[in-house]
Amino acid sequence: METKKEFRNMIQMGRTLPLGTSYVDGCMNFAVAAEGGQPCALILYHKDEAHTEMEIPFPEESRAGNVYALGIRDFPADEYEYNFKIGHQIVLDPYAKRILGREHFGEPVKQKEGGFVRCGFAVSDYDWDGDRPLEIPYENTVMYGLHVRNFTMHPSSRVKHKGTFRGITEKIPYLKELGINHIELMPSYEFDEILSRRSAGYYGIDAEKAEESFRLNTWGYGPGSYFAPKTSYAASSDPVTEFRDMVRMLHQHGIEISMEFYFPKGTVVELMLRCLRHWVLSYHLDGIHLNGEDVPAGLLAADPILSRTKLMYQGFPVEEVYPEGALPEFKNLAEYNSGFLVDARRFLKGDEDMLDAFTWRVRRNPSGQGVINFITNHDGFTLRDLVSYDGKHNEENGEDNRDGTNYNYSWNCGVEGPSRKKAVRELRMRQMKNAFSFVLLSQGTPYIFSGDELMQTKKGNNNSYCQDNDTAWINWNLTKDAREIFDYVKKLIALRQEHPVLHRTEELRIMDYMACGYPDLSYHGKKAWYGEFEPFSRQIGLMYCGKYAKTGDRQEDDFFYVAYNMHWIEHEFALPKLPDGKIWRIAADTSNAVDGGFYESGLEPAVETQKMITVKERTVMVLIGK
Repeated sequence: METKKEFRNMIQMGRTLPLGTSYVDGCMNFAVAAEGGQPCALILYHKDEAHTEMEIPFPEESRAGNVYALGIRDFPADEYEYNFKIGHQIVLDPYAKRILGREHFGEPVKQKEGGFVRCGFAVSDYDWDGDRPLEIPYENTVMYGLHVRNFTMHPSSRVKHKGTFRGITEKIPYLKELGINHIELMPSYEFDEILSRRSAGYYGIDAEKAEESFRLNTWGYGPGSYFAPKTSYAASSDPVTEFRDMVRMLHQHGIEISMEFYFPKGTVVELMLRCLRHWVLSYHLDGIHLNGEDVPAGLLAADPILSRTKLMYQGFPVEEVYPEGALPEFKNLAEYNSGFLVDARRFLKGDEDMLDAFTWRVRRNPSGQGVINFITNHDGFTLRDLVSYDGKHNEENGEDNRDGTNYNYSWNCGVEGPSRKKAVRELRMRQMKNAFSFVLLSQGTPYIFSGDELMQTKKGNNNSYCQDNDTAWINWNLTKDAREIFDYVKKLIALRQEHPVLHRTEELRIMDYMACGYPDLSYHGKKAWYGEFEPFSRQIGLMYCGKYAKTGDRQEDDFFYVAYNMHWIEHEFALPKLPDGKIWRIAADTSNAVDGGFYESGLEPAVETQKMITVKERTVMVLIGK
C-alpha cells in the first residue's frame, strides 16, 4: 500500500477531458465538473476498507471553467476505490465504470465514514473472441423485453443463478425455442432501488410512506450511474465481465441484446452521448432504447459511432437526421411508442371505428425508421390481466390504488379477475391469441414482454414498480393453458420468420406496382376486394401477395389471408381467387384450442368452396394460398 507521501509525489497536472477517469501513458486521470467552481477533492479508499485513505484537493490551476483535473502516475487501480468531494458533499463520479456498496438488491446501504457507496475501476482487458454486434435488420427482428431480476428470480425458473445476467444465459435455450432473436433489458446499469424520502419525491410518491414501508424502485427509471452494470444483477463479484460474457454468449446463439436508458430532465448531453458510445464499444450492445423528456434524439441519431446500432425512441426527426432523403445502408432508428398498443387494444375489445387505425398500424413500416409494435410492456397490465380486468388493482403498492394509469383499454371478458366459468376462460384464451396475432402479423418489429407467453398475471396490478416478489417474478410452471398459449406464439413466430411477405423490408403500398394482377396488400370483407371500413365494422380481411417477397431460395412467397373478426358475432369473409394451381388452406385459428391454435398437420384441408369462409366471433384466422 502506498503511503500518503508517496502518493503525493505521484500526482501531476491532469487533463480536463474526458470527464471521469481515464488511463493515458501510465497515468490515471481524474476529471470532475463542479457547479459554480466549488472546491473539489479526490477521495481515495483502499479496496474493501471503510475509512478514507486519502483526500487529495484538485489544484486550482487545473480548473478549466467548472472542470477540475489531476493525474496520478503508476496508480494501482486494482487496490483502490474513489469518490469526489464537491464543496462539503461526497458524491459519486457520474462517469464511473463500477459502483461498489450495492451488492445486495433491496438492502439499504449502511453509510460508513467517508461514504460506503464508492466508485471503482473496470478491467478493460476482455477476450471478445471476434464477437461483434449482429446487425439483424428490424424486419427480421423479434424482440423480447425483460427485467433481469424478475426474469429468473422465481424458484420455478430452475436456473442456478437467479435474478442475474448469468440467469439470462441459462435461459438461452428457452429463448431460442420460442424464436426470439433480440432481448431488451430494462435499466441494468447501476441505480439505487431504495426509495428514500428524497428520492421518493422524485417519483411522485409520498415520502413518509416510502420511508415507513421501505419502498423499492425495482424498475430503475430515475437517476443512475449510467456507465456501470448493476452489481446486484451479477452472480459474481465482477459485473463488468459477467455482462460481457452474457452478450458474447447471446451473440453466439444468434440473439441480439439492447438495453433501456432513462435520462431524467436536465441530464447533460455529453454524458448521454458518452454513455451510449461506452456501452456499444465496451459491451457490444446491439441496440439502445432511449427514454426521457429531454433526450436529444437528433443529435444521438447523427453520431457516426452509433450509426449501426439500433436506436429506439418515441420518434426521431428523420428529415433532420437524413437531409434530402439520404437514407443509410443500415436502418438503425426506430419509433418506440404506445400508438400501436392503444389502437390494437381498442380493436381487440371491439371498440367502434377502429379499422382505419388498426390496419394502418399493421402495415406501417416507413423507410426512414423502423417501428416497434407491442400490445403490452413492463408498464401496465400483463396480457393475461388485459383480458381479465377492467380496472387496475394496485392496493399492494401502498398508494390506495391511486398510482398507475386509469386508461388501460382493457376488457375482462365479463368477469373481473379470475374465473372458473368455462366460457369466460375460453374467451380469454382466444383474446390472448388474438393479441399475439396482432403483434406478430404486423409489418413492423414485434415486441413481446416476458411472461405474456406463459400467461403471467400480476393480479390486476398495472404499476408493479415496487414489487420484488411473486407479483413481479415470472412463474415458469406451465399450466395446460399456458402451454397452449406458448405453442401458439412459438408457431406464429416461426410462421412469420419463414415467410418474408409477413415482414417486408419496404412498406406496403396497397398497389399492383409489379403489374402481376395483385396488389401487395388488399382488403376484403363479405365481398372480395371490398373492405368494410364503416364505423360499426369490427372485421376485415387482409391479403398479402407472395409475389412481392422472395424466400431464402429466391422463390416467390405464398399468398396469405388474415381474417380479423373482433365482433361478438361470427362473420363470413370472401376469399379472392388465387393464381392457377394455388388453393387456400387454413393454417391457424385462434378459436381452435388444439395444438396451440395451429393445425397439427400444419395446414387444414383446402377450404371447400374457395369462395367464402366463416370466422367465429372474436377470432383471427390465418390462411395460406399455395
